[in-house]
Amino acid sequence: MQRVAVNPWPWSVELGFNQGEVVSGHTRTLYCSGQTAMDADGKPQHDGDMAGQLALSLDNLEAVLAGAGMSLADVVRLNVYTTDVDLLFPHYGVLAGRLGAAGVAPATTMLGVTRLAIPGQMIELEATAVA
Repeated sequence: MQRVAVNPWPWSVELGFNQGEVVSGHTRTLYCSGQTAMDADGKPQHDGDMAGQLALSLDNLEAVLAGAGMSLADVVRLNVYTTDVDLLFPHYGVLAGRLGAAGVAPATTMLGVTRLAIPGQMIELEATAVA
């Protein structure tokens, strides 16, 4: 698989994401459902704790990716939904750090939403990966 970043402006790279990515030569695409801070039994975790929810949501996303034989390195698109953008920003470095450690800066959108499907959840990560 070959990835080519498309960044008409440099500011997004400094924030850890590309404006777009051209992907060619891939053979598989994984569309991940939104991952939240749920345990293996489907019970919400880390009520009121944005940092805890972000970390577990990332762990859960990585578990889905691993189940398809992929990793964060294969993520080309990431949608971040949060009920509190201002509360997420101080913790965003955790997300950017894990993506950076994987060597990727996927095209990313962050949206503030009124609520997520499960009461108490504050963040949801939805990804597309190609390999």
